[in-house]
Amino acid sequence: MSNQESNNSFSSRIVVLPEANIDTDQIIPARFLTTTTKAGLGKVAFNDWRYNADGSNKDFILNTIDPTEHRVLVAGNNLGCGSSREHAPWALMDYGFKAVISTEIADIFKSNSLKNGLLPVVVDKATYDKLLKNPQQRVTIDLESCALTLEDGTVFTFQVEEFARQCLLEGVDAMGWLQKRLPAIEAYEKANHKEAA
Repeated sequence: MSNQESNNSFSSRIVVLPEANIDTDQIIPARFLTTTTKAGLGKVAFNDWRYNADGSNKDFILNTIDPTEHRVLVAGNNLGCGSSREHAPWALMDYGFKAVISTEIADIFKSNSLKNGLLPVVVDKATYDKLLKNPQQRVTIDLESCALTLEDGTVFTFQVEEFARQCLLEGVDAMGWLQKRLPAIEAYEKANHKEAA
């Protein structure tokens, strides 16, 4: 069973990084991929944008916000392009993000995000422009209805692959989803074993 947090519905302020083509190496540089655990990667998320060579903070938005209040990242087109690395969604989640929003999200980053409990939301240009116009706004994301509600009341309905949506709703990964159905699987196997005997 996974320890992933359920994403049914939550509200959060947004963080806007409007740059296009933010690749996975910008989200977490390759030199930090030596770990196989997720814990602690949030401190190196966007490391080269956040810190100077001496470790001091750069003038970067993630150094100025409270991650417990800003759990939705709004990024430019083609978010998560580049290499496939699960460390990228791990780092964003460990920082505190529960969802990322863009007009386009790279397929493999989207897949890795869904498998690890980070919700990728692709919006149309009009909705994206409304997010950019008010970069401090609070949004509500309801995964049950796949609805993103902006502070002005605008509701945008997004798409999520159904199995991934079910895993997110239950707060589990694919293995956790299977483990939750173990009693039914065992009952089925027991019944079929009796028939075969």
